[in-house]
Amino acid sequence: MAQANTNVIRTPDARFEDLPDWPFAPHYQEVAPGIEMHYVDEGPRDGDVVLLLHGQPSWGYLYRKMIPPLVAAGYRVIAPDLIGFGRSDKPTSKDMHSYSGHVAWMRAFVERMNLTNINVFVQDWGGLIGLRVVAEIPQRFASITAGNTGLPEAPFPMSVIGRWMMRYQAWRKGDTITSMDKINGFPDWIAHARYAREFNPGATLQSATVNELSADEVAAYQAPFPDEPHMMGPRAMPWLVPSELGKGRAAWKKLEQLDTPVLLVFSDSDPVTAGRDKEFAKRLKGAKGQPHKTIIGGGHFLQDDKGEEIAAHMIEWMKGL
Repeated sequence: MAQANTNVIRTPDARFEDLPDWPFAPHYQEVAPGIEMHYVDEGPRDGDVVLLLHGQPSWGYLYRKMIPPLVAAGYRVIAPDLIGFGRSDKPTSKDMHSYSGHVAWMRAFVERMNLTNINVFVQDWGGLIGLRVVAEIPQRFASITAGNTGLPEAPFPMSVIGRWMMRYQAWRKGDTITSMDKINGFPDWIAHARYAREFNPGATLQSATVNELSADEVAAYQAPFPDEPHMMGPRAMPWLVPSELGKGRAAWKKLEQLDTPVLLVFSDSDPVTAGRDKEFAKRLKGAKGQPHKTIIGGGHFLQDDKGEEIAAHMIEWMKGL
């Protein structure tokens, strides 16, 4: 284990005992001095790698329905928890989180694990982070599957103006957005996550899935976040979206030059990312002529609603690459 970092805590292991459909052993990789990232590592070590990247405020548990069929198909499946999420180490201040910092942590994970020929699946912040990692080290990636995600960008000066406008709108709302049903637009989501007196990741997951989660599943999504000091990752992340719109634009320019195959599996019931699949299909060369699929009956967290279906479609596609 890495040397202790006094500005970082970790959720007690007892919080992860007996979670439904989550039998996977924990593994850890240091990604910065005193900061370790937890990951699931299942399947044959010599199998082609499938890297599953989650977003906010979820963690690797979101992939519990996709990991078993991918492993059964012969893949080595790796599902890391972002720093501040799941069983990974958690910086104790919102200010310790930055967009570039999360990209650097994930890049360090990929490089220190020496992962190559990676088939990456990205959703939500998994795309905002993961696609920038792909842009930085494209030689390590064999394919990209994207569902319900995006990569925000803007040219200068809108990259600066937009950042402060969105944050100002959220600041004005303060702690007035007290529940998910009061959210109307992304500044409301920023305000709720950053300022609301109570923020419940488990309830958020339920509100953004079509299927009814069991009480135990809601509790599993809440498990990494027993109190406010453990909640800084989910609290901080929406605030970071507009922070580096210029770097998003630079990443897009690199991604548009790649021939890496791209599969799009956006759902039909996600108001957050609706239409983003068309942007990917138009701008990424590797998306041309691929068997993209709209996932019917999937909410924003489509892995929970339709994980087995998504895995089956990915497997069929990857086997043909």
